[in-house]
Amino acid sequence: NNVATGCRCCIDKQQHSKDSVFFRDGVRRIDFVLSYVDDKDSERKQERRKVYEANLEKVGLELETEDKSESEDGKTYFVKIHAPWEVLATYADVLKIKVPFKANDIPENNDIPMNWLSTPFRLPEHVMHPEPDYFTAPFNKSKSDFFLIDDKDTFFPPSTRNRIVYYILSRCSYFKDECGDKKGIKRLLNNGTYTAAFPLHDVSLLWQNLIFMKYYGEKIGIYFAWLGFYTEMLLFAAVVGTICFIYGFLTYDDNQWSKEICSEEVGGSIVMCPLCDLKCGYWKLNTTCNSSWQSHLFDNVATVFFAIFMGIWVTLFLEFWKRRQARLEYEWDLVDFEEEQQQLQLRPEYETKCTNRKLNRITQEMEPYLPITNKCARTCLSGATVLFWISLIIACIIGVIAYRLAVYAAFASIMKDSPTNKLQVVGPYITPQLATSVTASCINFVIIMILNLMYERVAVWITDMEIPKTHLEYENKLTVKMFLFQFVNYYSSCFYVAFFKGKFVGYPGKYAYMFGEWSKLRNEECDPGGCLIELTTQLVIVMTGKQVWGNIQEALVPWMMNWWGSRKARNHPESLYSRWEQDHDLQGFGQLGLFYEYLEMVIQFGFITLFVASFPLAPLLALINNVIEVRVDAWKLTTQFRRPVAAKAHSIGAWEEILSGIAILSVVTNAFIVAFTSDMIPRLVYMYAYHSEGEMSMKGYINNSLSVFNISEIPQTNLNVLWCSFLCRYRDYRYPPGHEKQYAHTMQFWHILAAKMAFIIIMEHVVFVVKFFVAWMIPDVPSDVRARVKRERYLVQEYLHNYEVEKLKIQLSQNGNNECTCTPMIYPSLPKHEVLSECL
Repeated sequence: NNVATGCRCCIDKQQHSKDSVFFRDGVRRIDFVLSYVDDKDSERKQERRKVYEANLEKVGLELETEDKSESEDGKTYFVKIHAPWEVLATYADVLKIKVPFKANDIPENNDIPMNWLSTPFRLPEHVMHPEPDYFTAPFNKSKSDFFLIDDKDTFFPPSTRNRIVYYILSRCSYFKDECGDKKGIKRLLNNGTYTAAFPLHDVSLLWQNLIFMKYYGEKIGIYFAWLGFYTEMLLFAAVVGTICFIYGFLTYDDNQWSKEICSEEVGGSIVMCPLCDLKCGYWKLNTTCNSSWQSHLFDNVATVFFAIFMGIWVTLFLEFWKRRQARLEYEWDLVDFEEEQQQLQLRPEYETKCTNRKLNRITQEMEPYLPITNKCARTCLSGATVLFWISLIIACIIGVIAYRLAVYAAFASIMKDSPTNKLQVVGPYITPQLATSVTASCINFVIIMILNLMYERVAVWITDMEIPKTHLEYENKLTVKMFLFQFVNYYSSCFYVAFFKGKFVGYPGKYAYMFGEWSKLRNEECDPGGCLIELTTQLVIVMTGKQVWGNIQEALVPWMMNWWGSRKARNHPESLYSRWEQDHDLQGFGQLGLFYEYLEMVIQFGFITLFVASFPLAPLLALINNVIEVRVDAWKLTTQFRRPVAAKAHSIGAWEEILSGIAILSVVTNAFIVAFTSDMIPRLVYMYAYHSEGEMSMKGYINNSLSVFNISEIPQTNLNVLWCSFLCRYRDYRYPPGHEKQYAHTMQFWHILAAKMAFIIIMEHVVFVVKFFVAWMIPDVPSDVRARVKRERYLVQEYLHNYEVEKLKIQLSQNGNNECTCTPMIYPSLPKHEVLSECL
């Protein structure tokens, strides 16, 4: 270690900018930083650090230590690590990193189908500064002159440099007996030998390279590419959804059924049966005038069109993303990347907790393993825990439903004299139904966020308990648990309103009760205008609340923690707050940082696809959120979190299968929403089959859709008839009192049910046929990308062959007629350095 005196450190340190990412000589770049606190009782830690850093230098890395006297807290040491060219070249060969060897000679294909759709979202060339395209091949150190190396200092991008250094750090031993398994920076962080290990942010380099892949690596790059593409596609869904909403607004005056509800002749003369027992009284139909008009904004003919459009939009989104992903795979040299390489890397926790050993038939090495009985027991316990938490969500939803039933009666009793009408603007719109719906939705949202916060910790705990073998297996197990829980948590209330509310009500004199008749909690009914407006209210509150809270939490929490952590630097403004100290005070991004980002967007994707028929403006809200989300995520990564270690990934992983599953389910849910939650089908059946007059119109629909009940058959306990009427109406299709089949379903009910089922079958088949046809028509890999991959593979073979031939000619000409005595060129320039191979 090159540890200088305190005075020398101070002088050298002050000569550089606080954002400098170089050693004291100003030449060697800092590729990684380790930090530690020298405790009094830490002889074992000191020994570990000494051996570990000596082994790092033995491999070829160069180290420089900043004394604790130069740190802001006066107790933290910083070990700066630089990887020289020889080390980078050696491990680029080991890791088979692809580098350029020839400029791309295939003409740019500007006739990409549907390319014009994304043109408005692309930054101009003078902003992006696109670099020349090259053909690439796996790096071979013995053939370094084969590749296009202009400057060795900048040949490997920053993401590759820190990935190589981290590869070495994770495999270097910290024990004198190198045959043991005591190796790797992760274990040293877990046992407190080091407090942090991170690559540095390079502010100047970051703003010169707007492509996050080159700075953060492919795994983070693919997330931002997917988020950007998703946001692009949302624009088209938002435009069509807004047009459908405007259509509902423009056809406001053509809403015949709302006119009948609001009119004194129809709505004012119809007495409706009580909506709850005891406290609820009879009411006139025209009291639901406002909610009927509001419902028309979302429940109109355009709803059907938009539901079909979104089914096709989802397919286009997924298919075009596959093409974009294939193009990125080629451009980022991930075509031949195999994630099986990552699967071979065992988690340190797995190695530590699994004391049993068995022979690996592939590597012929003894490796840890988890006995099958132990594994089954842990899996069963994990599954039971997940089921318990899902049952807890369902119990909370039932509790909210019971709240709605109980509180509706209270609101109805309080508002029977319409005291809210005295309020300006909003007063006339506040009804018992609206007040119940809004308060229940808010309570449900609070419960969702509390359960979500609690379950995140439980999910991580039970996944750790299962002891997954690899990091990829760990992420997949956690993904399934978290998505399954959040799917039930966020969507269950919407499913209740969409598919259960108002469907199992019964009729006056024979109502259905939630917990039995003793509970006096009658199942909820829908307004005469339908339940769609309530589903819209539920969706808006949960979706908007989640997005607003998520953005505040993402931006505010790390900023507050960093502000608190950097307070010492603010107390000493005269001291240089170096780049490594700044980054040390930032939050660690963590291995699961991207996991939560994907989860947030996938849950949003479910909101705008599963229930979009009830709220055409959902894609617009998602678009506005995502425009903010992209910037918040970029700001957060660059200023609030330490720079993550670059990692490779050629796709969004298991999330792609989840998105495909949601896309298929969305077709079914939207078909059922239009058929059973919306009043579209009953209106069409009435207009085409039951309208009494010659021309098709909706005149008389309200009177036709309400059945009649004899008030004298209802026990009159605490119920007062306010109007001179012996009959009350309720929402159903049943024979009137006195009929031989009184209170049985009429033939119109069965006709409407048949029409609903026919609509569901037709809509699903039409959308699925179009989906599969579109998926078949659009190839997953663009033809020009396929041609480039073939061209590159051909050139690699041809150029390597020519290179070897030319090299052999030179050797023969130099040696004359002498026999060739060349030694194998594996790593000829690093005879004194140890190479930590993948097989370790």
